[in-house]
Amino acid sequence: MSIWDIFEKISTDKPSQGKPGYIIAGLGNPGIQYEKTRHNAGFLAIEKLCEKFQFETKKAQFKSMVGQTIIGDKVCLVMKPQTYMNNSGEAVTAAMDYYKIPPENVIIIYDDISLEPSKIRIRRKGSHGGHNGMRSIIELSGSEDFPRIKIGVGKKPHPQYNLADWVLSKFTDDEMKLMDEAFEKAVLSVELMVSGKINEAMNKYNS
Repeated sequence: MSIWDIFEKISTDKPSQGKPGYIIAGLGNPGIQYEKTRHNAGFLAIEKLCEKFQFETKKAQFKSMVGQTIIGDKVCLVMKPQTYMNNSGEAVTAAMDYYKIPPENVIIIYDDISLEPSKIRIRRKGSHGGHNGMRSIIELSGSEDFPRIKIGVGKKPHPQYNLADWVLSKFTDDEMKLMDEAFEKAVLSVELMVSGKINEAMNKYNS
């Protein structure tokens, strides 16, 4: 029995809103050492979503910390995978398979170094673009049809800067003020996307 099997047996919270029709997954790495790092922009956006809709991702399930909420009239499973970024697909596809949710109803939120802090970019589907979390999800699901919200975390200070060191670095206080704008836009985008208004979300919030 894995540690996740044990956690899921211990967790007793019962979903109260019915079967989810959507998954919203914010990508990141678990652990105190990764809090407020660039690679955890997806986790931070989920925390903003939880704050707005007044719920928590506190149940251990699907190798994730999950919660459930209603956005518009849609029941949504909200996930923070605990597999570490490179294995995000293990968590996301487990939830997809369990609830029989197609990729087009799975919204992935993650960091993008090509965008400046405070900027977001929404896409209906596409390749992983070199992002290892999305790579894992696409490879394990066999589909690229995932709507996604990419959150800008800023580019490397110079070309020789190690990419891993950069994405695992923490935001400065000034950057966090800008990031709060991005997280707010991400939450507003999720509301539109779940309501079937992805084009409106792209027109309003794409940078």
